[in-house]
Amino acid sequence: MKVWDFATRVYHWLQVLLVVALLASGNSGNGPHIQLGLVLFTIVLWRLVWGFVGSETNRFKQFVYSPLATWCYVKKGQTSHIGHNPLGGWMVVTLVITLLLQCLSGLAIAGFFDTLPGVEWWLNDDIFAAVESLHLGLASLLPVLIALHVGAVVIYKLKKKPLVKAMFTGRQVMLTTDIEPFFVSQWRALFVLVVAVLVTIAIVAISMV
Repeated sequence: MKVWDFATRVYHWLQVLLVVALLASGNSGNGPHIQLGLVLFTIVLWRLVWGFVGSETNRFKQFVYSPLATWCYVKKGQTSHIGHNPLGGWMVVTLVITLLLQCLSGLAIAGFFDTLPGVEWWLNDDIFAAVESLHLGLASLLPVLIALHVGAVVIYKLKKKPLVKAMFTGRQVMLTTDIEPFFVSQWRALFVLVVAVLVTIAIVAISMV
């Protein structure tokens, strides 16, 4: 059954490449770290909006479960889910929020907010130091989250649920339901991406005024 649209698969693998490149350039001090960060910020914005207006399996309301429902899933662990299961859904939310905070803190450190009104008050030396600490802390947290994510993928692979293949093909196997999710036009995905690009360009342009 088809569960992932083309935009979701593009986002997923582009995010993987960007995070790896950013961790490498950040740790080595070499490479276009800021430029890569701007691209990551753009696609994270894209994913956030897509979580509200995208295809069914991409919407947060479809895969973000209550703590009680998540706990019930952990205890039973056998319910079939279209797309993300409850634990996977919370991992997606955690990763997206972490990446957004990492991007915003990086923008602040790189000086993209320096021309905004009142910046001397809401981004003073103490706050700037806290933002730098946050950026470094999240850079250490991200590999842990990635390791947990990869570990879960391996476990599901051992259970004959090829999640990686599904993110390439868009199709998920071993589902116990015949109810197919709805998919929105990929032109909408392109429109949302263009808006995200324009937001990033606006931030860069304002910083140069």
